[in-house]
Amino acid sequence: MSPTAKASVIVSSSSSSSYFTLFPLTSASPKTKPTTKLSFSFSKGQTRNLTLKTTTIRSAVSIEKEIPETERPNTFLRESDDHDSSTSSSSSSSSSTVRSRFEKMIREAQDTVCKAIEGADGGAKFKEDVWSRPGGGGGISRVLQDGAVWEKAGVNVSVVYGVMPPEAYRAASATAELKPGPVPFFAAGISSVLHPKNPFAPTLHFNYRYFETDAPKDAPGSPRQWWFGGGTDLTPAYIFEEDVMHFHSVQKSACDKFDPTFYPRFKKWCDDYFYIKHRGERRGLGGIFFDDLNDYDQEMLLSFATECANSVVPAYIPIIEKRKDTPFTDQHKAWQQLRRGRYVEFNLVYDRGTTFGLKTGGRIESILVSLPLTARWEYDHKPENGTEEWKLLDACINPKEWI
Repeated sequence: MSPTAKASVIVSSSSSSSYFTLFPLTSASPKTKPTTKLSFSFSKGQTRNLTLKTTTIRSAVSIEKEIPETERPNTFLRESDDHDSSTSSSSSSSSSTVRSRFEKMIREAQDTVCKAIEGADGGAKFKEDVWSRPGGGGGISRVLQDGAVWEKAGVNVSVVYGVMPPEAYRAASATAELKPGPVPFFAAGISSVLHPKNPFAPTLHFNYRYFETDAPKDAPGSPRQWWFGGGTDLTPAYIFEEDVMHFHSVQKSACDKFDPTFYPRFKKWCDDYFYIKHRGERRGLGGIFFDDLNDYDQEMLLSFATECANSVVPAYIPIIEKRKDTPFTDQHKAWQQLRRGRYVEFNLVYDRGTTFGLKTGGRIESILVSLPLTARWEYDHKPENGTEEWKLLDACINPKEWI
C-alpha cells in the first residue's frame, strides 16, 4: 500500500467570531460546538483529492469565558474550596484551606500596593474591572495610566479553575514532564508591573502564585500536586547603587526570616530566569525569583510568599519618592524607551506566565497588562563605553552582587 500523507485544519465557528486552534484543549464547560474539519488526503503518485467531512467536537477552550461583575465578591473560590469563607479573619489557619488563605493574602496585597501607588502619584486612580467565570474563579484587574508619576501601573489578582493541555502544563511548571492528556488545574496569584514616567525611576515587577493540579478523571487515586512560585525584580534604565542595594536588602531580609539560603539561591534564579537569550543580556538588575517550590512545608511556603508580597511597598516606594521628580532630558527618555523594548521582548518571547495565560485562553487584557504604553527600537543601538547607559547594559550582561 502506498504511504499516505494527511493534514488537518480545524475551524470553529461561533455567533461572534471564528478562530483556528493551535492545539487541542479540553473545555471546562460540557457544551459542544459544531466544527468543520478539512482533511487533505493524497497518496504518493496519485491525484490529490480533497475530502470534506463535518463532525462535532468540544470547544477548544480550557477555561470558561469571563463575565463582568459590578461588585467584588467575598471570594472567587468554589464553595467546596472555601468551607469557612464566612469565618472572621482572626480564625485559625486550620479553619480554612490553603487556597482560601492564599486568595485572602493576594487580595490584601493588591489593596496595599494600589493604595501606595495612588499615594505616590498624588492624583491618579486605578480603573478596576471585576470578572468571574460560571464554573468558579475570577479576578480583579486594576490599571492606572497616564498619571503624574506612572505611565502605566497594573496590579491584578486572579483565581482560575480549568483544564490545560500538555503544552500549557509544561509552561506552568519548568520541571513538569509532558502529560499525555489534559490536566485539571487551580491557580491563584497576584501579578503586577509598575512603569514610571521618569527614566530615573525604575520599573518594578512582582508576582506571587499558588498552583495545584488535580488528578484526571481517568486516573483516580493519582496524587494532587501543588507548588508556589513568584518573585520581585527591579528594572531601572539608570543605576543608582544605593537604590539597588536598598531593594536587594529588603528581598534578603524577607528571605532570611525563613532560610538563609533562599536569597542567594533565588537571586541567582532571578538573574538566570530574566535572561533575554537573543540579546545576551538580562532584563534588569534582578531581585528574587522562585518556582515549582514544594520541597518545604506548605504552611512555611505560604508564610514566605506572604512575607515577600508584603515587602513590595517598603522595597520600592522609597525609591520612587526619591527619583520621581528628577529632571531628565530627551536623551534619557529615549534610553528608557529602548530598555522598555527589552522588557517587551522578554515578556512576549520567554515569560512563562504570559505563555501559560495565552495557552489556556486567559483574559487577554490581564495577560498583557505588563506591557508599557510606549517602547522604542533602534537599529543596532550601542551606548558609548563609559556612559551611564553603558553601565546599565554592562550590569545586565554581567550580573552583580549588590549586597
